[in-house]
Amino acid sequence: MPFQIVRNDLTKVRADVIVNTANPYPVVGSGTDSAVYHAAGEQQLLAERKKIGRIAPGQVAVTPAFNLPADYVIHTVGPAWEDGNHGERDILHSCYEKSLAKAAELKAESIAFPLIATGVYGFPRDEALSIALAEIGRFLLTHDMNVILVVFDRKAFELSGRLVGAIDEFIDDHGVQLAREAEYGSGMSRLERRRREMAGMPADNRPFRRKTDFPDEEAVFFDSAPEPAAPKCASIPDIESKSLDDMLQNTGDTFQQKLFQLIDASGMDDVTVYKKANIDRKVFSRIRCREDYRPKKRTAVAFAIALQLDMPTMLDLLSRAEIAFSPSNKFDLIITYFVTHGIYDIFEINAALFKYGQPILGE
Repeated sequence: MPFQIVRNDLTKVRADVIVNTANPYPVVGSGTDSAVYHAAGEQQLLAERKKIGRIAPGQVAVTPAFNLPADYVIHTVGPAWEDGNHGERDILHSCYEKSLAKAAELKAESIAFPLIATGVYGFPRDEALSIALAEIGRFLLTHDMNVILVVFDRKAFELSGRLVGAIDEFIDDHGVQLAREAEYGSGMSRLERRRREMAGMPADNRPFRRKTDFPDEEAVFFDSAPEPAAPKCASIPDIESKSLDDMLQNTGDTFQQKLFQLIDASGMDDVTVYKKANIDRKVFSRIRCREDYRPKKRTAVAFAIALQLDMPTMLDLLSRAEIAFSPSNKFDLIITYFVTHGIYDIFEINAALFKYGQPILGE
């Protein structure tokens, strides 16, 4: 998987390059800097660092990794947060951009980052995460490298408050709908409810709104717009007239066949698609060669995100691999939230999945 988010100690992650959030001067700082020196061998790493001298904010320098499970340490100096009006964001962008460029120059196949400048330098974690994802995403579109974002715990990993609130509300609302259906029923078949739910439509043609300001007042229901006409399919007589052998000999497209039809229709080339899907090139080559390929759920959904499929098209693609979505599954609800809101940035989606303890997309 080209991009991963892991919960670990940076000094224990195996990668060709480990990025250290360094002090501008050749002294052992605190936080990540101190941990890196301690794990590498403080005296020998410090001796190499003194040969470099001062590093300006946003710049990088390279030393051997010594006792760390890596070949190199890239030292980069992050910005000390003041108020956001002193170039802090540009400096942080530069830290990631120059670290990745230096790793490519070193011909590294993997690189591990902490969330730069979010410790004693005080950079807001949600903004720091957005910058990290933007630079990593931009780099991976044109390079083959495994990039690992390492966080010590989920508390140190913050999405924007607005996004978290929106996802929480989306999950809660679906939970309320499920509870209501369980208690009162919806007058609709389970299959039809599932189809409408996953397509982003009201589950029963009567979306309801909770009035939290007036807890004793009944929920108010509103009539919804007419449901779009369902796509035409074979009539029951057509199906009944066919023998089982005929039906089995004329099965629909496999996941692999449908996937490459969608790729052709998208106008994107294979490389763009597998990079946007966070899929390793070797994995994509296996899929290309096997019509009977059965993807993992996170792989199939990753392709749907890369191709920017709407919910019905995505669910059709997944069904060809016998993968279903459930309105009671948190992973499925998070994906549904992003797709129904037209958000297809796989790095942003993966950050949200990680935050909620779900597997991230790709392979």
